[in-house]
Amino acid sequence: MKLNYKRVILVGMAFFLISAFWQAYDAIVPLILTNHFGLPQTASGAVMSIDNILAVFMLPIFGALSDKVNTRLGKRTPFILIGSVVAMASFVCLTLIDNYQLARVAAAGIPEIAQSGAADEAVRKLTVELTIANPLPFIGFIATLLVVLIAMATFRSPAVALMPDVTVKPLRSKANAIINLTGTAGGILVLALGMVFATSKNHYMQYTGYVVAVVAIMLTGLIVFLLSVKEKKWAKEMEDDAIRLGLEDAPAEDDSKATRKLSKAEFISLLLILASVALWFIGYNSITSKYSVYATNILGFDFNFTLIVAQAAAIVAYIPVGIISSKLGRKKTILAGIIILASAFFIGNFITPDTPEIIMYPVFVLAGIGWATINVNSFPMVVELAKGGDVGKYTGYYYTASMSAQIVAPILSGFLYDLIGMRYVFFAFGTVFVLLSFVTMLFVKHGDSKKIDKIEKKDLLEQLDVD
Repeated sequence: MKLNYKRVILVGMAFFLISAFWQAYDAIVPLILTNHFGLPQTASGAVMSIDNILAVFMLPIFGALSDKVNTRLGKRTPFILIGSVVAMASFVCLTLIDNYQLARVAAAGIPEIAQSGAADEAVRKLTVELTIANPLPFIGFIATLLVVLIAMATFRSPAVALMPDVTVKPLRSKANAIINLTGTAGGILVLALGMVFATSKNHYMQYTGYVVAVVAIMLTGLIVFLLSVKEKKWAKEMEDDAIRLGLEDAPAEDDSKATRKLSKAEFISLLLILASVALWFIGYNSITSKYSVYATNILGFDFNFTLIVAQAAAIVAYIPVGIISSKLGRKKTILAGIIILASAFFIGNFITPDTPEIIMYPVFVLAGIGWATINVNSFPMVVELAKGGDVGKYTGYYYTASMSAQIVAPILSGFLYDLIGMRYVFFAFGTVFVLLSFVTMLFVKHGDSKKIDKIEKKDLLEQLDVD
């Protein structure tokens, strides 16, 4: 039993276009809100949190809804097609509204005032006064932004659920590693586009050309997906393989969308896995979301290269981690990843402004490897407990836990930074929450899969018996 890498990469094109979108969205929307509409950082942060808030409610709903759909294109593909098209079109419209506001900003001479050396706060006040004088562009921008975010939320769970739909359970950690790599490729392409368009150089640039280029990348991913992925055929093949290998029971003829009720022990394991997901996301997100501030204001380090090092380490680790987990089991591999990640954050506590900056690089290499080790295996553990008809719903559970954590992390950590001081709390906060996830994960009893070698031996005996 071998993983069909080509098939997984093609399925991963949906995640490719999702990652491309979020890379662009996170890069330019905060700049538009702050520089073109004059929002303070608090208000801009509140707008940027809308996607996580929507995700908590919408991802489980649309994941479960896609379980119940049965069309000529399959269960997940219609959501991916409609959601991505609406998101791409409205994303371009978002920049057109911004262009109108930008023209007003230019007519008021604000870019020239900023270039003259005026204080940032004074320039921001002029910009926000302009926005208040005619709030219609801002209202239109926020309304269109909501359309973009709702469209993206409608198909994220279906897109992610497609991987377990077409991959038998023991191979899902390996497949998830490939999906993560495919998504990373989309993000890297958009980062390269950002360099070409110099999105970080000009505070008052029009972003329409950049977004059209990003949409072209997303559209390419969507076209490749639609032309190559045979969802219904591949899902049926996976179901047949799972039944033949004894991984699933054959459904009754009138029960093609069958779900199953978890046993008490399985339900407890599911809750513990989701608690673990929430805890390590709180710990990890508290570091990654504020490291630029900590590195700049506390340590005096350049944060960009450090984060690139962490991402590169994760990319290198994805596939080896998928292979290792198929041998050791997902739970043991995740526990090892938690130890690696917590160790990295713990070491970070001892790095001061007097420490050579180069010391931070191996710390973040460890963090990247630890995070990859956790991330590759956690989603497969959740959907391991699902039957075919439940995969979308369980995908929603996973994202409810992770997105809720990403809402809580900056609020809770920020409160403690203000109360005690960022220097003393930053890495300690991340360390504690990651270690707490070790405790909850330790008591998980379900979510691992049968070892592949045992299944292959059973399959071989059955083939010999038939012959």
